[in-house]
Amino acid sequence: MFFKQFLVKGMGCLSYLIGCPMARQACVVDPKRDVQDYLVTARDNNMEITHVFETHVHADHVSGNQELQSRTGADIYLMEGTPVEFPHKEVEEHQKIEFGMVRIEFLKTPGHTPHSMSILVTDLGRSQSPWFVLTGDCLFVGDIGRPDLAGEELIHEQVKNLYDSLHNKLGSLPANMEIYPAHGEGSLCGRGMSSKPNSTIGFEMANVPVLKLAFGEFEKAMTSQFPERPKSFTHIINTNLQGPPLLERCPVVKDLGPRQVKDVMAKGAVVLDTRDTAAFGGVHIPGSINIGFGPQTANWIGMVIEPDSELILVVADEETYGAMTMQLHRIGYDNIIGYLRGGIIAWQEAGMPIEHLWQISVAELYKKLKSGDYEHFIDVRTEMEWNSGHIKQAKHLPLNELLKKIPDIPRNEEIIVTCGVGYRGNIAASFLQRHGFTHVHSLAGGMKAWINAGYPVTR
Repeated sequence: MFFKQFLVKGMGCLSYLIGCPMARQACVVDPKRDVQDYLVTARDNNMEITHVFETHVHADHVSGNQELQSRTGADIYLMEGTPVEFPHKEVEEHQKIEFGMVRIEFLKTPGHTPHSMSILVTDLGRSQSPWFVLTGDCLFVGDIGRPDLAGEELIHEQVKNLYDSLHNKLGSLPANMEIYPAHGEGSLCGRGMSSKPNSTIGFEMANVPVLKLAFGEFEKAMTSQFPERPKSFTHIINTNLQGPPLLERCPVVKDLGPRQVKDVMAKGAVVLDTRDTAAFGGVHIPGSINIGFGPQTANWIGMVIEPDSELILVVADEETYGAMTMQLHRIGYDNIIGYLRGGIIAWQEAGMPIEHLWQISVAELYKKLKSGDYEHFIDVRTEMEWNSGHIKQAKHLPLNELLKKIPDIPRNEEIIVTCGVGYRGNIAASFLQRHGFTHVHSLAGGMKAWINAGYPVTR
């Protein structure tokens, strides 16, 4: 049996290719939208992709099932009753599918979504018993799936289903059975996932605290606060229900000159500047949002920018542009209408208006705080980060809260923003500038620079 795990870094999405080279067949489970990796891997191992399995309708990434079907002719399979609108085949609980030395068996494990399933995998060349289980978003390494994505009206039913799936379905499997989840560290589909790519049923049941709770306490824990649901999730769910458009049908991206960018901005297009914090702070297009290119870029775009926005990219180079475009497609942000040809230098040379986001040093901030020469100082980190140590004079306003409700502060007053290392601070500061605040600073290096410089923190 052939088995390989694929990771989308930053987003924490995990997918799998399982096959039998002797039978020349393979399946893909929970595919990412850009499917070339699967095609190359299957080809290099003398296999054809004939089956695509979705453990559930995903909320955090657009599926590659339509891409794979278009390019291979593979059938798409989901658990019976899954309300998707595209042609597919349904599977029932305990149904088995075999190809060569591979046997696939399906378990209903609702809770994360109403129609979630897990997949037992057997290598018939070694044993008649299942070797491992793909747990989808039911059981992760170090955590369990969140039950709130199906809607508030279903939360209690989902929690009950999740408890049953974890304890009576997965919990009844052998303790030494390996688990391979659909997500790992970086995903917003849970609260504390490990970076380890796999585990065992027994280890997780013994070491995930929430799995030790009786149902009443479990329900209380599962109806408490979860990671902020990004703007993109509803859009992604609807896209996956309808069947994602093929990437070849997405708008043809154009290289736009400064005047063209100015014209489409006037019609409502959003400028997404992916350069680093210092470059953006030095000079940028007024009204642009700074979300620097990195592992968590897609998650933050999903928090900040509306999914139906028309986007213009400002990038450091062509390589970053290609990678950024793929990150956007993975979360269904397909309305990329162009990028600024020649970058910010071309914009300046065309005599277009520019804006700055001044980076304030920790030494300068210390002087301001000591003398009281400041108006508003905001820390946008999470509550856990805040509690681990913060600057005494700061006001805590987590970034996800700031993005939902603009602070009631006069637009001409000074605002200084900090975060962990400056990345989220620049997102917050550029967001404030876009909404008319004219005197915004970001702390260069964030709290890391403050602590490294030896300045005091409080808890």
